[in-house]
Amino acid sequence: MTAPAHAADRILVVDDEPDIVALVVYHLAKSGYKVSSASTGTDALAIAKRDRPSLIVLDLMLPGMSGFDVLAKLREDAGTANIAVLMLTARKDEPDRIKGLELGADDYLTKPFSPQELVLRVGAILRRVAGGGEPTDLLQIGPIRVDRSAHRVTVNDHEIELTPTEYKLLLTLAERRGRVQARAHLLESVWDAAPDIQTRTVDMHIQRLRTKLHPAGDLIETVRGFGYRLKGGKDG
Repeated sequence: MTAPAHAADRILVVDDEPDIVALVVYHLAKSGYKVSSASTGTDALAIAKRDRPSLIVLDLMLPGMSGFDVLAKLREDAGTANIAVLMLTARKDEPDRIKGLELGADDYLTKPFSPQELVLRVGAILRRVAGGGEPTDLLQIGPIRVDRSAHRVTVNDHEIELTPTEYKLLLTLAERRGRVQARAHLLESVWDAAPDIQTRTVDMHIQRLRTKLHPAGDLIETVRGFGYRLKGGKDG
C-alpha cells in the first residue's frame, strides 16, 4: 500500500521516450504527485532551477547532454544540489550504476521496470529526504547521535570514542544516510585520496566503526558491489 504523496512533492520526469514519460507521469500523478516532464538535459536543468522539484526521475540515455552530465550539473549548482534523483537506465552494467551513485543519485531503476515499483521507490526516497530535518548541528539516526559542533558521537546517550578518521567517516555516512556511498567516494571525502586507488582502508575502518558503535553498528549496511550505506533508522 502506497502512502499518500505530500502536497508539496513535485516530481520532474526526464526521458526522451514519450511512451515512458507518459507511463511514469500517469502513475506518479495517480499517486498524488505534481508531475512535470522534460525530454532533454538542457530543459531538465532549466525546469529544475525554476520549479525546484522534490525529486527528479532521470533517464541516463538522453540526446546531447547525458543523464550523467545532468546529474553532475544538478549537484554542482547550490540551488539544485539537494534535489533527490532516481536514475532510470537501460544499462545493466555495474560501472554505470556505480558512476551514477558516485555522482549523487539516490537510487536507480533498470528498464524495463514496474511502474508500481517506481512509485514505491520515489516514496521511499522522499521519506528519507523528509526525515533529515534535525537541527543543523545534530544528526540523529536511530540510537546514534552525531553532534557536529562538538565533534561528539553518542549511542543511546553513551559517548563513543572515535578517531578523527572514524568520526569523519561516520559523519559522511550520516549526512547522506539512506544513500549508497561508493568506496571511491569515501576515499575522496574522508581520506582525500584519488578515487582510482585500490585499498581496503575503507573496509577496515568500517569494521572498526561498527565494532565501536556496538549493536548500532548494524545500521551501517554493506551494499555489495557498491560500498556502504547508513540505514535511516527511526529517530528517537
